[in-house]
Amino acid sequence: MARTEEQMDERDEQELERVEHDREALARLVEELEGQTRRKRQFAAHVVYLLAEREPSLLTGFVDELVDALYRPEAQTRWEVLDALTLLVPVSREGLDGALDGAEAALFDEDSATLRLSAFRFLTAWGACDKDASLQVWPAVDEAVQCYHGDLEYRDMLGCLLAFAGGAIDASVAEQLAARLRFDAENGKGNYLKARSAEIYHLLVERFALENPEAKRSRKAGGEEDDEQ
Repeated sequence: MARTEEQMDERDEQELERVEHDREALARLVEELEGQTRRKRQFAAHVVYLLAEREPSLLTGFVDELVDALYRPEAQTRWEVLDALTLLVPVSREGLDGALDGAEAALFDEDSATLRLSAFRFLTAWGACDKDASLQVWPAVDEAVQCYHGDLEYRDMLGCLLAFAGGAIDASVAEQLAARLRFDAENGKGNYLKARSAEIYHLLVERFALENPEAKRSRKAGGEEDDEQ
């Protein structure tokens, strides 16, 4: 799932055109992800994201460098790269499992809601690919649903969950997700929260023939366990 379409300034457009047609220029741009200045890293990461929107296959040879960029200190470099990696998921998953640790760390960043949403978007896109992947990401996804339920980014997270619910997820994950969303599907405050939660809940119930799905114990922030809806 791509971000809302953004306006490119002249510099963005020029750099994007250059790296699209010159692999050496693209390699130099990717090297800037570990540059000495924050501004250079952020610019490089933004162009990488724009390239992933337009020609994601051009980035498949640079996955290791993109994964490494998830450990830069500034949030923008990380969210731009996470969004680029999300766009790579349907193109080639090779090496993308290396991004899971960095994505999970970003998911619980205390300062940037944009970074948290980008991490959630990547994890749910990865998890939708097959049963094993869904089991791999579910604990972090479930924790995020609980942690950010009342936050502004939760509206967009529900969109990610809808795509996740329609993916090749494991039946046990489907049951736990349905159980997690059941209360909002039936009693959610606000038209969007209730309607989108109900849409996901009923999709899961129908796809997996679920009956009275119940939440299992899952980890919450701080290592606590929770078995409540």
